[in-house]
Amino acid sequence: MKAQEIATAKTAPQAALPRNTITDTATLLNVTSNPRTEFNPDWLADIRVNQSGVERRASTLKNRRSLKKDWQAAWLLKAVSCIDLTSLSGEDTPGRIKRLCAKARHPVRQDILEALGVESLNLTTGAVCVYHVMVETAVAALANTNIPVAAVSTGFPAGMTPLETRLQEIGLSIAAGAREIDIVISRRNVLNEDWQALYEEISLFRQACGDVHMKTIISTGELGTLTNVARASMVCMMAGADFIKTSTGMESTNANLNVALVMMRAIRRYGELTGNRVGFKPAGGISTAKDAIQYLVMIKEELGTSWLNPEMFRFGASSLLGDIERQLEHQLTGAYSANYRHPMG
Repeated sequence: MKAQEIATAKTAPQAALPRNTITDTATLLNVTSNPRTEFNPDWLADIRVNQSGVERRASTLKNRRSLKKDWQAAWLLKAVSCIDLTSLSGEDTPGRIKRLCAKARHPVRQDILEALGVESLNLTTGAVCVYHVMVETAVAALANTNIPVAAVSTGFPAGMTPLETRLQEIGLSIAAGAREIDIVISRRNVLNEDWQALYEEISLFRQACGDVHMKTIISTGELGTLTNVARASMVCMMAGADFIKTSTGMESTNANLNVALVMMRAIRRYGELTGNRVGFKPAGGISTAKDAIQYLVMIKEELGTSWLNPEMFRFGASSLLGDIERQLEHQLTGAYSANYRHPMG
C-alpha cells in the first residue's frame, strides 16, 4: 500500500474482513443523536445472553493472525482518531490539562506522520475527557479546533450523590463549554432489576443534556451478569443515550471483549427495533495497540464500517495513545522507543 493510501484510514480502514449485513451508508454518519423511545419491558424480557457463546466468539479475535505493516498503520491511525484522551486524577492541574489538550491536537509526532506519508491527515483525537473543574481549561486549550470536551458527570464514578446534585452537575458542565457529557447510572437499579427506575433516571439526564451528546456509563464490572449488561444497555438506549460506555475505568473489572460483544449486539438489536443508531465506547484497561485493533475489528464485524469513526465509536483511554505511537515508530525503525519519547502531557 502506498503511503497516501494509509490516509484513507481517516474514512475507514478496509482490511480483509467479512462485511456485515448492516448497510454501510455514508449519509448515516450525519446521525449524531438518539431520540428517546417509550419504555418497553417486552424488549428486555426477550434478552438472554449465552455466556459461553459470547466467550467463544470474543476469543476468536485473539487467535487470528494480526494485521501487519501498512494495514496495521492504517487501523492504528483510525484508532487514534477515536480516542477520548482522558485525565481523571486528583493530581490534575490546569497545566497538566493544557499539555493533554496539546497532545490531543497533535497526537502523533510529526516526523512519524511524515515518514508514513500522512502529514496532511490533520489527525486529532476524538475528544478530551476531564472532570468538571477542568472543563473551562480544556475548552480554552482546544479553541479553534473541532475537538470536543467531554465532562464526566452525575456523581462520577459511583453515582451515589443526590439526584438534584447530579442534574445540576450536567448543567454546570454544559455552561462551562462541555459538548459531551459522560453520565453514570445507578447500578442498584440494575441489580434490583428495577428497569423502570433506570429508564426514568436516564431520561432525566437526557433532558438535562439537551442537544449535548450524552454517553452513558453502565459500569459492566458491577452488574453481575452479561444478561444484566445487555438489558441495562437496552434501557439506556431507550432513554436516549447517544453512546453506551462500558466502564468508568475505576472498577475492578473494566472493558473487555466479552462485554463489548454483548453491548454491540444490543446496539444492533436496538437499531433493528427503532431504526436509531447508538455509539459505543469501551473504557478502562485498554492500553495497547493490539487491544485497540481487536475492538475495531469487532466493531466492523458486528456493526459495520459506518461505526468506524469518532461520531459512533470512542476509546476511553489515557495510556493507549502512547503505545500506538510507539507501534507506529516501530514499523518505521524496527525498534521500540522508550515511553518518554511519547509523553501524554
